[in-house]
Amino acid sequence: MNNEDFRSKFQGGDLTIGTFVKIGDLSVIEMLTDSAIDFVVLDQEHAPLDRRSLDILLFAARSRGLPALVRVPTSEPSVILAALDGGAAGILLPHVGDAATARRAAAACRYRAGRGYSGAVRSTRNRGAMREAIAAVDREIVVIAQIEDAAAVDRAAEIAACEGIDGLFIGRGDLAVSMRAASSDAPEIWMAARSIAAAARQHGKAICAFAAGWPEADRLIDLGARAIVLGSDQSYLKAKASQIVTEAALRCERLTPEGT
Repeated sequence: MNNEDFRSKFQGGDLTIGTFVKIGDLSVIEMLTDSAIDFVVLDQEHAPLDRRSLDILLFAARSRGLPALVRVPTSEPSVILAALDGGAAGILLPHVGDAATARRAAAACRYRAGRGYSGAVRSTRNRGAMREAIAAVDREIVVIAQIEDAAAVDRAAEIAACEGIDGLFIGRGDLAVSMRAASSDAPEIWMAARSIAAAARQHGKAICAFAAGWPEADRLIDLGARAIVLGSDQSYLKAKASQIVTEAALRCERLTPEGT
C-alpha cells in the first residue's frame, strides 16, 4: 500500500491496524512488512530515533510499501520537514493544545501552506516537475493531532475544525497523567475519549488511538476509531519473551522431583 492509498483508507473510515516502532533497526520494518500490518508509527517522541536512524527506517518502509507515520518530538517546522522529506506518509503531532498550534503545524506539513521544497529528497524525487511533485505529495500526507492534555479536551472541536488536520488521536496515557487519573482505563479518561471522538466526528475527521491490546482496541472501535496503533515492537518482543519464560518455568516444575 502506498502513501496515497493509506490516506484514502484513513479518510474513508476503513479499519487499519498499525504499531509503534521504537527500535531503530530496518529489520524491524522488514518483519512488520512481512506480517502485512497496515502501517507503522515511527516514534521520535519516546524512542531514541535521531534523524539518521529515522531516515533509514523511512527508506526501509517506503521501499517495502509500508506506510510510515512519524510521531515527531515537537511541532517545530524543521522537525516536521525532516520526517516528511524522508518519505513519511504523515505526521502525528504530540500535545496539540489549541487551534493556533494545530494550524501552524498543519501548514508546515504541506507545500502549498508553507513547507520548504527540495526536489532531491525522497518524497519528491522522481515525482516529475516541481508543480506535479508538490501536488502529489500534498495529496498523500496525513496529519493527526494528538489530544492528550486536559485543557485540550474542551478545545478538541476547534482543533478538528482546522484546515489541514485530518484526524484526532486520543492520547489516553498522557490524558491520565494530565488529569491525575488512576490509570488510562479510568472512567474519566474514557469520558474524555468519547468527547474527543465526538469532536472529530462533528468535523468529519478520522479518529485514531493507541491500544495496548484487543479489549482496549474494541472499546475504541466502538467510539469510532478506525486507525488503531496496537502495541509496539518493544511490547511484542517483551510479550513473546515473557511467554517463553513462563512456559519454560512450567517445564522446570515438571522436571523437579516431588519432595525435593
